[in-house]
Amino acid sequence: MLIRFCIKFLVCFLSVKFAFADIINVNNEQIKELLKNNIPIVDIRRSSEWDQTGVVPKSILLTFFDKEGNYNYDEWYEKLRLEIDERKPIILICRTGRRTAIIAKMMEIKKFDNIIYNSKSGITSWIDEKLITIKPQY
Repeated sequence: MLIRFCIKFLVCFLSVKFAFADIINVNNEQIKELLKNNIPIVDIRRSSEWDQTGVVPKSILLTFFDKEGNYNYDEWYEKLRLEIDERKPIILICRTGRRTAIIAKMMEIKKFDNIIYNSKSGITSWIDEKLITIKPQY
C-alpha cells in the first residue's frame, strides 16, 4: 500500500513539474545565439517605445501593458498564438526586463508549456551594447 502511494505521489509530482514553462533569464550574447536558432523574440512594449528606441531585428511587436498598466492576458495570448509555434521556445523583451519577467510568470501560471527566455536587461542593455536596432514595421 505504501509503495503504491509513493508511486502515485511521484507520478503526480513529476506531472506538475513538467506542466509549467521554464523561465530562463538571458543576456544579450545568449539572445543573439537564440536568434541564430530562429527562436522568436516578442517585444511587449508600446508603439511609442518602439518608435523611440527601435526594435531588435525580426521582433514580433505585441504590446502587453497599455500606458496605464492595464492588460488583457487572454487577448494578448490569442494574438501571440497567431505569431508563434506554441510548442517552441520564445524570447520576451521590454525596456528593462521587469515587465517581461511579470508576463513570463503569468504565462507559466496559465500553463504555457515551453521555455520562455526573458531578456533580463531589456532593450536598454541591447542599445547600451550598441547592438543593431531597426525602425518598427507595423
